[in-house]
Amino acid sequence: MLFLVAALLLLGLMLGTVAHAPLSFTLVAAAVIGVWLAVFAVRERHGRRRETSS
Repeated sequence: MLFLVAALLLLGLMLGTVAHAPLSFTLVAAAVIGVWLAVFAVRERHGRRRETSS
């Protein structure tokens, strides 16, 4: 339950920050986070394939 409260607090803080940031900064930050998540997903998928094949 404490984790849920902390996550909602962090989400509210981030949304509040984004609401006051310039649109260009918000779009750049969103793109960086998206690329980071995509790289993470590819690495995870590649790592799992390697584990199961050996």
